[in-house]
Amino acid sequence: MKIRETVLACALAAAIAAVPLAGCASQGTSASASGSASSATASQASAAASATSATAAAGDAEYVLYLGTNDKDTNQPVYSREESKERAKAILMKNFGGYTIQEAEGGWKGDDGKEYQEYSLIIYLSDTDIDTVHATAKEFIDEFHQSSVLINTQRVETEFYDGK
Repeated sequence: MKIRETVLACALAAAIAAVPLAGCASQGTSASASGSASSATASQASAAASATSATAAAGDAEYVLYLGTNDKDTNQPVYSREESKERAKAILMKNFGGYTIQEAEGGWKGDDGKEYQEYSLIIYLSDTDIDTVHATAKEFIDEFHQSSVLINTQRVETEFYDGK
C-alpha cells in the first residue's frame, strides 16, 4: 500500500473504530520520514478523519448491553434462565419502545484465577439516549445483584424500512 493510502486508512480506522489499524504505528514513522509529501498526506488524512468523525457523530447510537445473571457475591443464578429473561424484558418494556434480546453464555477469569461461567443476556437498543440506558443498567444491577453491566456504544445509521 502506498504511504498516502496507508496514512488515510490509519486515520479513518482511528476515527471510526478508535483503535489503531494493524501496521499503522510503523507506517506513521515511514510517512514522517518521507518529508514534505507526507505533511500534505497527513493533513489530508486529518481532514478525512475529521469528516468521518462528523459523519459518525451525526448518526444514531446503538447500545449493546451485556447482562450477567449470576449473583455478584455467590456466583449462583439469581433466577432461572426463563425468569431472568422475563424480568429483563419487563424492565426493557417499561423503559423503551422496543428492544432486541439474545441469550448467551458468558465467562471470565476472576482475580483468584478461577474460571466462571454464567447465563447472560445481550440487549440491543436504539432510538434512545445514554441517560436512559444508564438508568436501565442501574435497574439491572439492582434486580440481578450485579457489580456492573457492560455497555457498548456504536454510531450507526438507523432506518425503519417499510418496503416503499
